[in-house]
Amino acid sequence: MVLLPNVKNQRVGAKFRWCIFLTQLIMERDMGVISDIRYVGYAVKDLSSEQKFYQDVWKLDEVKEENDLVYFAAKGSAELYQVRLRQSDENSIDIVALKADTRQDVDALFERVKKFGSKIIFAPKNLETLGGGYGFRFFIPDGLPFEISTDVETKEIEILERWDAVPERISHVVLHSPNHHDLVKYFVDVLGFKISDWLGDFMCFLRCNKWHHRLAVLPGPPCLDHVAYDMPTIDDMFRGIYRLKKNDTDVLWGPGRHTAGNNTFSYFQSPNGNVVEYTSELEQVDENWQPTTYKPSQLVMDQWSTGVGGPKTMPALHADPALFKSAKV
Repeated sequence: MVLLPNVKNQRVGAKFRWCIFLTQLIMERDMGVISDIRYVGYAVKDLSSEQKFYQDVWKLDEVKEENDLVYFAAKGSAELYQVRLRQSDENSIDIVALKADTRQDVDALFERVKKFGSKIIFAPKNLETLGGGYGFRFFIPDGLPFEISTDVETKEIEILERWDAVPERISHVVLHSPNHHDLVKYFVDVLGFKISDWLGDFMCFLRCNKWHHRLAVLPGPPCLDHVAYDMPTIDDMFRGIYRLKKNDTDVLWGPGRHTAGNNTFSYFQSPNGNVVEYTSELEQVDENWQPTTYKPSQLVMDQWSTGVGGPKTMPALHADPALFKSAKV
């Protein structure tokens, strides 16, 4: 159901659309809640090199391999898997999966997504993907495919100790958008995220639970920027850096410490060009948290400013080649 009327002035039309949509939200009591990130699915040209990277270098546990799909779990997460790889003719994002706690949340979120006018891949149903569950898929306004699901099979959480140097879980996902302010509004007004902080006028940090951010949005062509993984301690992050460098994967940017979220960081690139991050000590916030807009500077981007690289050393951005295309799996 598309709420945008047929008007010539796109700016007036967009404002009218949001006005109607927000009026409807006020009338709705059951808004639905997203509680975390479930997994990210990648399509990759070279499956074997990416598979080896996530298992031997990044240190996730391979859960299953079948039909050109490979699944990897993080030891400290209850999610059955947090990365899914698929053999493809091009590198793209298959899916970003988010968690809801109940079927009622899934249904409520679906109604909100549908009322906004998002393109639906499929409505809520029993899922046939690994781990099962109940959920739906849709495209966010820029065309990247998302899933919201619940009742998915889980696994036992492993308690990690200092110096294990393996990821606990996905920490956050960062996206680029040619209309980043509109995409922030979408995540807040439609999917229920809350704004934690801004970096200038160009980067917004969004949360859905106690952690400072689970999503962030930047300007740019519609694509995934990177996926970050929590390390148990800062020592584990540095030991992880050592392991990656021994395996010929050097740091793109870092090690450093951001200001928004106060988390440490080190960015790397996988064999198929996907940017991943080791992070630690991400800030926890509560309902009394008041967003801050930080003025960009070197010491705000990286409070240490002793690491290698910087934002300009990150890979060049390109629009995801599979926008508004469903992977079917």
